Amino acid sequence: MSTIKAQLSTLIELAKIDGEFDGQEKLHILMLGRANGLSEIEIKDIVKNPVPMPDVKLLTSDDKFDYLFNIIQLMKIDQEVYKSEIHHCEKLATKLGFKTKVVSAISSQVYSDPSISADIDALKKAVKKYEI
Repeated sequence: MSTIKAQLSTLIELAKIDGEFDGQEKLHILMLGRANGLSEIEIKDIVKNPVPMPDVKLLTSDDKFDYLFNIIQLMKIDQEVYKSEIHHCEKLATKLGFKTKVVSAISSQVYSDPSISADIDALKKAVKKYEI
């Protein structure tokens, strides 16, 4: 459960990077939190008191992929992608053990609309090529 709280904290940090915590971004974070068993109160608490990202060495490959996928999806959710958001995603990708190019390489396959599902298995294979 703490991994999802840390992921949501990372997403909230990204959502705030452009100076606006947009309605679509908030809604996406809320939906993701609820889908992972968190209450609205718990999610609002994470907004106020972010949880630090766990030691990357403790994350599984799937956890790292989830982080990467979720930050790229959130970056695109409001249909506006800022350079600051791209740089932030690249920095997080590096922290997760990927080359920065992974963000541009897979972002075209990650849809801003969560109801459009990406081919997760294909994305996981593509991401493997960018592991450091």
